[in-house]
Amino acid sequence: MQRKNDPEIMDDFSIRDDRIDQALRELKTINILLGGRGTTRKGFRLLTKKKSLSGRLTVLDAGAGGADVFGDGDEPYTVTALDRNPRACSFLLEHTQHSVVCGDAMEIPFKEKSFDIVHVSLFLHHFREEEIVHLMQSFMRVARRGIIINDLRRSALALFGIKILTILFSRSGMVQHDAPLSVQRGFTRSELLHILALCSIKQFTIQRTWAFRWLVVVEL
Repeated sequence: MQRKNDPEIMDDFSIRDDRIDQALRELKTINILLGGRGTTRKGFRLLTKKKSLSGRLTVLDAGAGGADVFGDGDEPYTVTALDRNPRACSFLLEHTQHSVVCGDAMEIPFKEKSFDIVHVSLFLHHFREEEIVHLMQSFMRVARRGIIINDLRRSALALFGIKILTILFSRSGMVQHDAPLSVQRGFTRSELLHILALCSIKQFTIQRTWAFRWLVVVEL
C-alpha cells in the first residue's frame, strides 16, 4: 500500500468551529484506547534512561492538537503545546494546564535549545517527506536532549480496523474521514529510516507499539 498525500479535513486551518472540538475529544479516546498515551510514555522512559535525564524536563509538544497523550500533570515534565489552529489552541486552554502557543511548527517561534525534548504525536503523517525533513531540522534546533515521535504504522489491517471503529463509534464527520486517511498517510519502517538518514540523525531507536504505532526516539 503506497503512502497517500491527500489532505485531511483537519489540515484546513480555516475550520475554527466546534467540529475541531468534537474531533479532538474523539481523538483523546482513540489515543487512550489505541496506544497513543502508552507509546508516548514509553518514549519518555527510553529517552530519560538513555540520556540519564533527571529533574523536571521541559517539553515542546509540536502540532499538539488536544495534547491528550499527556496525563493529568503527574509526569515529571512541563509541557508547552504548540498548534497552528486557533480553535485547537482555545480547546487546549480550556481542557489542559499546559502553556499554549498558537504558532507554526514549520517556523517554531522559540530560540535554539529552548526545550529538553520535542514531542510529536500523530503529526508528521500530515506532511510530505520534504516537509517532514524541514520539521525535523526545526525540532533539532530547539531541542537539547532529544525528540520523541509517536505516529502511525501503515498497513492494510490497520486501515481495515480503523474504518470499522470509526463507522461503529465515531460521531465526528472529520474523524470518520481523516482517521482512515491518516493510516494511509502513515509510515513503514524503511520510510522512517530514510527520513532519519536525510536528517543525518544517527542515534535513534525505532519500535513498533500498540496499536499499529511507531515510536521513534532520537537522541541529541
